Amino acid sequence: MTTTTPVRPSAPPAARRRRPGASRRQAAPWGFLAPAIVLFVLFLALPIAYAVYLSFRTEKVSGLGLGSGARTEVWNGFANYAASLADPEFLASVGRVALYGVIVVPTMLGLALLFALLLDSRRSRATKFSRISIFLPYAVPAVISSLLWGFLYLPGVSPFYYVFDRLGWDVPSLFSSDLVIFAVANIAVWGGVGFNMVVIYTSLRAIPSELYEAAELDGCNQIGMAWRIKIPIVVPSIIMTFVFSMIATLQVFAEPTTLKPLSNTISSTWTPLMKVYRDAFIRGDLYSAAATSVIIAVATFVLSFGFLRLVQSRAFGQEK
Repeated sequence: MTTTTPVRPSAPPAARRRRPGASRRQAAPWGFLAPAIVLFVLFLALPIAYAVYLSFRTEKVSGLGLGSGARTEVWNGFANYAASLADPEFLASVGRVALYGVIVVPTMLGLALLFALLLDSRRSRATKFSRISIFLPYAVPAVISSLLWGFLYLPGVSPFYYVFDRLGWDVPSLFSSDLVIFAVANIAVWGGVGFNMVVIYTSLRAIPSELYEAAELDGCNQIGMAWRIKIPIVVPSIIMTFVFSMIATLQVFAEPTTLKPLSNTISSTWTPLMKVYRDAFIRGDLYSAAATSVIIAVATFVLSFGFLRLVQSRAFGQEK
């Protein structure tokens, strides 16, 4: 009688010992991501968490506030948030930024779309030079562009006001209380049109040429082609640039801060971020500044997320 030795079933693949190089290959992506993660945690996540922590604290002063232990940090709850939301200066700055955004965002995106359509037109000439010329102001730092425009706004040194004076024209100063918001908005439009134009123009260049050929066979001219083909296709890019522009509007700081020494119509709380800077670094009230900055961050997130949710089907419907 012949006996057979039973064959032991082989271990499933999951139970097999992993090869030495497998773990290294799995750890390699984390090694590449580690520097970015460390920088994100140190310079973004931790400062945000610390600002939120400070927003719920305040300083308690005992006696004259002199000596060790005279000033202690205590829990303050939502009192800093309530004080910021009830502050007339903060509410006035929010109103100015809202008006500033109504002026800047439609004008900037309208010009960016117009320039992108003109550059994408088959009748356009010197497109490379035009692209560089339109984009170049975006490469100028906001502080430098604000200084350049600021001196052009000053009647005493501006060549434009010199020409107006020679012509006998009585032109009001752009630093007047009624026009200063347009002076600040002009700097933002001048510097931001180029970036948005490049984004929209890149989307236009990705449109298949077959669509244009079919439109031409149907007798569509350049204006009809732009209105019926180009603009509907680049709507997602327009929405993206609108969100970026809205975020930049809520965070406007460099332009009015740079123009402030040149005009007494721009206060230290002209925008919400300028108020945060004044409270934190001039008055030394870090707790109120932290609460205001958290309010600005939450408002920025809510407006951006709410707008994207509102236009989600139109902006991302092509990806489905």
